[in-house]
Amino acid sequence: MARPIWTGSITFGLVSVPVGLYSATHEHEVSFHQFEKGATDRIRLRRVNERTGKDVEYDDIVKGTDVGGGELVMLDQEELDSVAPGRSRSLEIHQFVDLDEIDPLYYQKTYYLAPGSDETMKTYALLRDAMADANRAAVGTLVMRGKEYLAAIRPDDDLLVLQTMYFADEVRDPEKELDRVPGASKAKPAELSMAAQLIDSMSGPWKPEEYRDTYTDRVNELIEAKKAGREVTVAEEAPEPTNVTDLLEVLRRSVEAAKKSTAKKPAKKTAAKKTAAKKAAPPKKATPAKKTAAKKTAAKKSTAATKTARKRAS
Repeated sequence: MARPIWTGSITFGLVSVPVGLYSATHEHEVSFHQFEKGATDRIRLRRVNERTGKDVEYDDIVKGTDVGGGELVMLDQEELDSVAPGRSRSLEIHQFVDLDEIDPLYYQKTYYLAPGSDETMKTYALLRDAMADANRAAVGTLVMRGKEYLAAIRPDDDLLVLQTMYFADEVRDPEKELDRVPGASKAKPAELSMAAQLIDSMSGPWKPEEYRDTYTDRVNELIEAKKAGREVTVAEEAPEPTNVTDLLEVLRRSVEAAKKSTAKKPAKKTAAKKTAAKKAAPPKKATPAKKTAAKKTAAKKSTAATKTARKRAS
């Protein structure tokens, strides 16, 4: 079992809920070392004293900041922790907000929050269910690994999930960062309509298991190919930018291609199954209502036949 990377308590009002924080995600990139080009000599990253040139152990390293005039202030981890000893074990909730109000741009990393003990599971579950019913996220702050984090806690099935967030001044202004920002759309109504059709034809339910890191797969294939001395297959070139003058035609062809690719084979199988089921199923018994209707129809036919026979006889 994984060990929590942080333990403490969620606090709101006079309520305190002990929890443990566990990483919810992991990356599966191929691990590479660095080598000098043309050789098999490893490149090492070292912590070196710039004056003596000697290696320094991690435990012998402290943090320092230049306060001007060549003066340095040195701080070790104990001193950093001492300025907020309680907060390093407390996740203080400042406000509950509507989940839809949080822009995903602010999210950093996702963690699972587990109850701190069996005795606190009821309080944990109460907080989780109340938040789920109200569609609310709890926004608070915690100190972890010598850094303060803004965090959002939200219910997710049986668990509470914590997502660390960027502070407002850490999110860059696109107007200042980007060379160009598009203004209002100048697309023609026909282009907008065709773009909407393309989006609609490519829409579907979110199924994360259908997506795979194909680039990592390709890297692994490349490694195996070079290991076996095989020729490496070069990937396709990136597509050229769409010409604005051909935009409508390109959208139209895209819609047609999307419709063809989503021509559902499973739907055909379902139809075939239904047909087979009908053939295999025994004939349905008439319901009382259907039996009554059938009797009335037969009676009417019998009466009509009798009247006809009498007319002919007379």
